[in-house]
Amino acid sequence: MVRQTKQTSVTVKQVQLHQYDGDILTLGLFEGSKRVPKEYAYLDKVIGGAIREVLRLGDFKGRANETTILYCPGRVVCRRVLLVGLGKKDKIRPAVLRQAAGTAARSANKLGASRLGLAMHEIAKSKIDIEAAGQVLAEGAVVGCYKYKDYLSDANGNKEAVAMRVSIIEPNAAAALKLNRGRKTGTILGQGQNLARAVANKPGNEINPPSLGREAQKTARQCGLKCRVFNDRQLAEMGMNAILAVGGGSANKPRLIMLEHKGRATRGKTGAGPDVVVVGKAITFDSGGISIKPSAKMEDMKFDKAGGCAVLGIMAAVARLKLPRHIVGLIPAAENLPSQTSYRPGDIIRTYNGKTVEVQNTDAEGRLILSDALAYAAKMKPRAIIDMATLTGACVVALGEHNAGLFGNNEALKKKIEKAAGVSGEPVWAMPSGSEYLEQMKSKIADLKNIGDRKGGSCTAAAFLSEFVGDVPWAHIDIAAVADTDTEKSWRGIGATGFGVRLVVEFMRMG
Repeated sequence: MVRQTKQTSVTVKQVQLHQYDGDILTLGLFEGSKRVPKEYAYLDKVIGGAIREVLRLGDFKGRANETTILYCPGRVVCRRVLLVGLGKKDKIRPAVLRQAAGTAARSANKLGASRLGLAMHEIAKSKIDIEAAGQVLAEGAVVGCYKYKDYLSDANGNKEAVAMRVSIIEPNAAAALKLNRGRKTGTILGQGQNLARAVANKPGNEINPPSLGREAQKTARQCGLKCRVFNDRQLAEMGMNAILAVGGGSANKPRLIMLEHKGRATRGKTGAGPDVVVVGKAITFDSGGISIKPSAKMEDMKFDKAGGCAVLGIMAAVARLKLPRHIVGLIPAAENLPSQTSYRPGDIIRTYNGKTVEVQNTDAEGRLILSDALAYAAKMKPRAIIDMATLTGACVVALGEHNAGLFGNNEALKKKIEKAAGVSGEPVWAMPSGSEYLEQMKSKIADLKNIGDRKGGSCTAAAFLSEFVGDVPWAHIDIAAVADTDTEKSWRGIGATGFGVRLVVEFMRMG
């Protein structure tokens, strides 16, 4: 039986630490701590000096995300205290608390606990805004609780689990109110990220373009979004020939999914375009087409839809946050398979905006479906376009697994995205994509070709995309290196990461 991970709830409890009634209470400690912080002094006294003793023995160093569990005597209701390291005090920032909360949630899950208290922010109040602390603690806990176990049977450890109930513990009433404001935002962002992960993790036999369209319609109903799904016949009438070409080899025909949020402040306005159109590549499975990929790791090509899944999570979060902005999400979706109806190397495609593209490699398909979607977005005349795509292996080589590549035609827009990256904890690295790279994408027999040489592959791909946005401020985020992982961390599991949801929503929250 396939099961979905149950939703994690996060609340704020105004209570003294020693009065918390739960399974595990989590405290944060800085690296090199020799004494019990004053914020934990009374609790330590009540539990018989257990924190003082573990510090004295040197068994806990306080390194980032290091953990130690303490078992408390019967004089307190909560029988376990979990210590989580926060690293060096002068390096404390919201991202550290986010990871610490994720580490605590995953540790509690492994112990079978269902009620978790988080109080690691107490010793960081002088360094981190209290509302921001509430947000990142909620984000970390919600994301940390997510497990990709949908296809494991009971015999393999997938017994029905009780949903985690997380409480942010705060003794001070005024601080609790601020924490709660941040908690609401953080919970929504974490849930949006988990939605992106859950859909991206699903295999190609379950998620194809039509079923992704149904997932979008379901999300729209739940969140109050408008949704329209264009089928292959409608795409042909619209002239979306690049999307049709890429999806032509599959029995599961391509779709263009459009989600729309109109915030209260934008309702009734006419004539103005959207504030932002966010576009996400969704190749639900990428075999490479006729230019077929090697078989090694081809199973991971289900993650080639991660950009589109991130758009789902972004739009769900935008609606639930009730942002007073007009936001449109576009998801071009296709399955890239070889067959007698596949597009071929040598084909020339006339895209939505009329530009022609010579196909030299059918595995450079993401830029093709994005070309139609970006041109469609530009026609709406928005204030900005942001696209996200698992676009190039070259970006993985250039940046490793730690940063997404950031490209674009507008410096102010890119600077704002970099600022949002700092807030969200989803890092980007600005890279070039100017006219010199576009030269590598010019064809001798068409306006463009869909692949350049090996030099600067992520930069030339971005330059190709720039030909479809006109003069609209545009940013392209290449998430190939960060969209999924097979490396488990203390604060999050394997599989899809949902990268881009927090980043883009924080950008939109900046106004």
